Amino acid sequence: MSESLQELSDRLLRFAQERDWEQFHSPKNLSMALAGEVGELLEHFQWLSENQCQNLDADKKEAVALEMADIFIYLVRLAERLDINLMDAAWQKIAINEKRYPAEQVKGDARRAEEYS
Repeated sequence: MSESLQELSDRLLRFAQERDWEQFHSPKNLSMALAGEVGELLEHFQWLSENQCQNLDADKKEAVALEMADIFIYLVRLAERLDINLMDAAWQKIAINEKRYPAEQVKGDARRAEEYS
C-alpha cells in the first residue's frame, strides 16, 4: 500500500480496536457492509438523468462523497483483514484489463471482453 493508504489502514484498525469492533470485522461482515454502502451510493443517482449525474449540487455532492468514503473505508478494512495490498491488486487488474481490452480493438465500444471476436 502507498504510505497514505497504509496510514489510513492503520488508523482504521486503531479505530476498530479501540472500540473492540475487530470481532465484528470479519471478511464476510465487511463485504456485506460494503455492499450495503454501495447500495446507498446508488440511491443518490437513481432516477437522475446523465446530465443531472454530472452536475450535482453541493449538498448532493457532499452526500455522495461521504457514501464513497464509507465504501473506501470498508474496502480498506477488508484488504487489511485479508492481507491484500490494494495498490498491487489494482495495478495487476489494470494490466489484465489492458490485455483483455486492447485500445485499438475496443475504442468507443463498451461491450464485455467475451463479446469481442
